[in-house]
Amino acid sequence: MERDRVRVACVLAAAAGAGLLFGPVFGIAALILPVAAVVLAAFGAVELSRRVPALTVWRPVLVLAGGLLAVIETALARTTLAGLPTGSTLRALADGVTRSWQLTLQSTWPMRPDLMVFVPLAVLLACVLGVELLHWVRAPLVALLPSLAVAGLSQAYSALTGPVAVAAALWFAVLAGMLSWTGRRMVLPAVALCVLGAVAVAVADPAGRQAYSLRETAPVDTTPVTGPLSGIAARLANPAVPVFSYRAGTRVNRWSLAVLDRFDGVNWSSGGVLRRLGTELTPHVSVPTTARTATVKVDGQTGPWLPSQAWPATVTGVEPLVDEDRGSLVNPVPGRAEYTITWREPEASSLIDQPIDPGAPGGLGSVGEVPPGIADLAERAVGGVRPSFQAALALERFLSTNYQVAKEPGLPTGHGWPQLRRFLLDERRGTSEQFAAAYVALARIKGIPARLVVGYRAPASPSADGTFVVRGGDILAWPEVAVRGVGWVPLDPTSSAQSGGAGGLAAAAAAARTELPPPDQLKDPVAPPGEPADELPDAAWNWPVTLAAGAAGLGGLLLVWLLGVPLATAFRAGRRRRRTGAAAVLGAWAEARDRLRAHGVPTTAGMTVRDLAGSAGSLTDPSTVDGLATLAVTVDAALWSGIPATQALADEAWSAVGTVRKGLSRRPIRARLRAAVDARVLLRP
Repeated sequence: MERDRVRVACVLAAAAGAGLLFGPVFGIAALILPVAAVVLAAFGAVELSRRVPALTVWRPVLVLAGGLLAVIETALARTTLAGLPTGSTLRALADGVTRSWQLTLQSTWPMRPDLMVFVPLAVLLACVLGVELLHWVRAPLVALLPSLAVAGLSQAYSALTGPVAVAAALWFAVLAGMLSWTGRRMVLPAVALCVLGAVAVAVADPAGRQAYSLRETAPVDTTPVTGPLSGIAARLANPAVPVFSYRAGTRVNRWSLAVLDRFDGVNWSSGGVLRRLGTELTPHVSVPTTARTATVKVDGQTGPWLPSQAWPATVTGVEPLVDEDRGSLVNPVPGRAEYTITWREPEASSLIDQPIDPGAPGGLGSVGEVPPGIADLAERAVGGVRPSFQAALALERFLSTNYQVAKEPGLPTGHGWPQLRRFLLDERRGTSEQFAAAYVALARIKGIPARLVVGYRAPASPSADGTFVVRGGDILAWPEVAVRGVGWVPLDPTSSAQSGGAGGLAAAAAAARTELPPPDQLKDPVAPPGEPADELPDAAWNWPVTLAAGAAGLGGLLLVWLLGVPLATAFRAGRRRRRTGAAAVLGAWAEARDRLRAHGVPTTAGMTVRDLAGSAGSLTDPSTVDGLATLAVTVDAALWSGIPATQALADEAWSAVGTVRKGLSRRPIRARLRAAVDARVLLRP
């Protein structure tokens, strides 16, 4: 009795562990209460059926009912009335089965807790099935299969790595050992194998690739097709029209609408995807960040885009879609909106000597077919120095010094190569649309990761009530350059955004401009010490990693051998079978010879089919020899009859090969396995 109770606890603990593996998606803190409540309710239902034998047949119903009640009182408490389920509760349960798993895939992580209902429901299902399998199947380890299925689902969402993955494997291995406990011993070999395998995979990482996630195939909302870049001239033509307003505790330099990092030579678009915003986004930077907050009111004139920042963290008041890598916010229902946005502003004391980040998403995208003369212009603009933040500032200075911002009526429009060529080589005047697009194109030509942003500069001062009103004349397009560890740094080749007040990266960029040498004194910056690190002479030998990598390498070679040889021989047989005429007959002869070679029949290069039949007689059954005799007749007809070999003759030859293979299949299993992985048959005899 006590052993049965321990086994039930092990099955339920496995289900709980599987549910907590969704921690990267929802956060462990949000999962603990509903998962624990489901497991405890399931354990209580099992104990009740144990104490009241008449309820044993109703055990799965009791576990299911108790678990559903636990889900309702924890994950869905907001939908209840005085703790009692309502219609909203039932709809939320239905959504948990049909929609919440998909909405989670379409959202940023960590996700809002109200969408995690499918996790405790999956844990409940694992509890119900696991307990019943434990009582009805003689092999107790089978009861872990439902929990392992939930664990597999969690890894398909977000795979664990490193020590956490090892700890999860150890948890399931220990539970498997306790389930297999006979009172005398535990299944230590199985537990040790699970742990060592998890350590080897987590440490060695033989694949070296990012883990697969269902998010790659989940349908998500795409970025709007028409961008705001083409509307800059129209906004500038009506400079007094209010667009949106905001209140902020600190000064804001600018507001972004859309980030465009794809350019085919004609159009600019965003290469990102939009997801539903979860609880909070974390910036992918290594420098300190400062949290800033503002309340924004939009009158609907920004289209689907909502004013945002490079690294938005949270948004309340609306439920926007967000591009995690670009910071763009999109209102699913365009129109008037009021929301509070909190963002993280990276802080960098000095940028002048910082290296660029060529791996930033979309930073080094295509620029289409470059017109003649543009590449030479880009080389002159950066003074011939290698890609660096100094080169990025030099390009900014080149455009702001040698080109004029158009302000009079009849403003230039267009941002494709025809318009950019005219702007760069002929007219040398344009709006921020041409300045920003030309900058990004020239920067990418020189290997500087850059992207184009469309948004608004911040007003220099607020209204009497403390509200900043952003108008059509404040519209601005600007380039951003990726700096390693810092993120995207906004630049301003038009020299028009600084009037709104600088802070954060804008202030750091302004300070770097003052440190930029004159054009004739530009030099390649000195690489930081130890970058790149070509060798580590004093590094200690990390023997666990080395052993794990060696074991993983040997395991990979073994897998290649065991799978590669049968696949190679099958591929070769298929190629031989697809031949026609006499070549198909000779292919059948070669296939039969190689099959017999794998089984140890001695062969030579000049051996005939009848010679092979004589050698095979001592190792194979008579049917194999009969098949070789039939094959010998077809080979003689194909080679010496003088009549072209027909398809019927080829089919007869390959039918004889089938007879040979059928005869070999009657040999002992060890001989057949050895023949299947014998790599020597891939070589010529």
